Amino acid sequence: MKSGIIKFKLVTAIAFMVLSSIGCKAQKAATQAIFSKGELGPAENFTGKAWHTTLVASDSIYNTLVGNVYFEPGARSNWHTHPAGQILIITDGVGYYQEKGQPRRTLRKGDVIKCPPNVMHWHGASADTGMQQLYILPKTEKGIVQWLQPVTDEEYNNSN
Repeated sequence: MKSGIIKFKLVTAIAFMVLSSIGCKAQKAATQAIFSKGELGPAENFTGKAWHTTLVASDSIYNTLVGNVYFEPGARSNWHTHPAGQILIITDGVGYYQEKGQPRRTLRKGDVIKCPPNVMHWHGASADTGMQQLYILPKTEKGIVQWLQPVTDEEYNNSN
């Protein structure tokens, strides 16, 4: 009878440790996203689902806009330009960036891209992995963005 009680206590202790460990992992997974998902970007500017959150609104002191975008797998922006350029900081996932006339570049967590002023480009997630990025738009007094045509599937899939 004593061995039955010992086995019961041992099994109970192991079950408790396993459940505690699962709970910790679930909490850790829930905190992977640094910023809230935000609002869904408009279909006229994105293919697939891209979620946007403004982190720092532009004002007359800083003239800079900072935000976060999460692209679901396969999602991408339209071709577009920024009058004063744009800085992208990839914070998670895998994606692509391409300037018109240049090869598509693969982006990974930790990459930083400086998009030159008025250069047509697009960016978004890879086909099977989402991508999260911070964007910085300086000198907003010059304007924010000019949205252009959607990136075709052929352009998106062409790595050259």
